Amino acid sequence: MTAGTPAAPLSDLERRLVDGFQRDFPLVARPWSAIAARLRTTEPEVTRIVSQRLADGVLSRVGAVFRPNVIGASTLAAIAVPPERIDAVAAIVSSRPEVNHNYAREHEVNLWFVATAADAQGLDTALDAIGAATGLPLMRLPLVRDYWIDLGFPLDGASRKAAPVRIARPVAPLALDARERALVHALEDGLAAEPRPFAALARRAGASEDWVLGRIAGWLSRGAISRFGFVVRHRALGYGANAMCVWDVPDAAADAAGGALAREPGVTLAYRRARADGWPYNLYAMIHGRERAAVESRRDAIAAATGLDRHPHAVLFSTRAYRQRGARYGAPAPDALPFPMSA
Repeated sequence: MTAGTPAAPLSDLERRLVDGFQRDFPLVARPWSAIAARLRTTEPEVTRIVSQRLADGVLSRVGAVFRPNVIGASTLAAIAVPPERIDAVAAIVSSRPEVNHNYAREHEVNLWFVATAADAQGLDTALDAIGAATGLPLMRLPLVRDYWIDLGFPLDGASRKAAPVRIARPVAPLALDARERALVHALEDGLAAEPRPFAALARRAGASEDWVLGRIAGWLSRGAISRFGFVVRHRALGYGANAMCVWDVPDAAADAAGGALAREPGVTLAYRRARADGWPYNLYAMIHGRERAAVESRRDAIAAATGLDRHPHAVLFSTRAYRQRGARYGAPAPDALPFPMSA
């Protein structure tokens, strides 16, 4: 599949599979068999679909989405790049293994990326290297509070089982021992489409299958993992419009406003970040949709419902995605997305 183009249409079974297991994935020894029973099909058919859709880019991986800064350290960063240099600078940014998302957006500050490392020192080293290599000032916008981080993408509208609507509770960072860190690294590539994928994870982590299942369940229970299941590439499913909406909200009002955003349908991310010189905004919401007009309409409805547009605000639609993959916590890995692709 060419990067950035929609995948071949999903069959009814594929739609039910992807819609039904972006969260609430069965944490059992033979999960594909359990899924097959719920969908009234066979385990080989489920693993065939998963293998195919991992290969063609509909699925990025099957596995854990960790809450930000619960393991390792991460930040959003941005650079105002001269338009004629955008692809070259984006290539420098994407060359760093710490960078997992890298987008061009419609704004004077036009290159936005997320970097993740094993610890704060490693993160600072990576960002300093990017600044030196690009020769451009870099804004660091660390997370203050996340209110809602979902990034599940429904295929069937209202027919899809709704995600729980709640404000994410704060979670203390995990103090990982060597075996737990090995499991985190093993999870970065997701589950294999084989009958006992957790046993394969356990082999990579040097642990037992039961221990792996118990540790993942425990991390989910305490909120360190926000969801476990299919992680889709939204553009391959037709979600071609991606807007980062930002507001400059008084700090004393930010948590209430963030909670209001978290409850709004259509918001896939809601979080508060530190301000930076030249960037006054502290409250963020991501809205994804199939058409730009629909995203603009939803943003305006959200702003009206919450009253947020009485504060300074901006909307930054993505124009290109240079990298999109799951976070890596210190282990270099190949790109998960060819460079570059359209928004």
